[in-house]
Amino acid sequence: MKYPQALIPATLIKRYKRFLADVELADGEQITVHCPNTGSMKNCAEPGWPVWLSDSNNPKRKYRYSWEWVAVQGRFKACINTARANQLVAEALAGQHIAELTGYGDIQPEPRVADGRLDFLLQPDNAGVPAAYVEVKSVTLLEQETGLGCFPDAVTERGLKHLKRLLALHQQGYRAVLCFCVCHEGIEWVRPADHIDPQYAATLREVVAQGVEVLAYRVTFAEQSMRLDRRIDVEL
Repeated sequence: MKYPQALIPATLIKRYKRFLADVELADGEQITVHCPNTGSMKNCAEPGWPVWLSDSNNPKRKYRYSWEWVAVQGRFKACINTARANQLVAEALAGQHIAELTGYGDIQPEPRVADGRLDFLLQPDNAGVPAAYVEVKSVTLLEQETGLGCFPDAVTERGLKHLKRLLALHQQGYRAVLCFCVCHEGIEWVRPADHIDPQYAATLREVVAQGVEVLAYRVTFAEQSMRLDRRIDVEL
């Protein structure tokens, strides 16, 4: 995905009230921006780190600018806008760039299931191949210098429901896939965050043991764009 206009560099002052952050622009002006991330953003929001902003071009919006990227430890770019993960996966699915999910010509976003929604329903090109439900999760928590990324970064009841939905659909005969979109240059492999949400971690292992598939793909950053690049390991 390519941003429609150049991202704006700034320096993080602080993140607060979940959805707000104060930043300092290159000319020294301090502004408040929207923070599009509902998680804890652990290890992604230290004061003084470089950040990049998108401009809504809507002067009537209360917070015209949104926080998109951060340079974690001043070294690794990470996208903290969790909505971008679905956009990246949608582009990769349409371009047949996720090897495990090729052969599906019809990609439906946000399909309704019995008790809610998931991110994608993929309808196969060939009869006799089961449709696939895909749920996407954005991974930005780097926990070790070895490149370990963990999910989630906060207790997630919503994520737990998604796992149970995937399992129920698998039991009905569909493919059910959890896709970790790893939006962090420093992460080289992923595992569930037992130390943050042990119930989610245990449930993930349970549903995978019963047939739910799990993938992780890392994002590559360019100057004003991102793309889903390569598969990395998930250690359960």
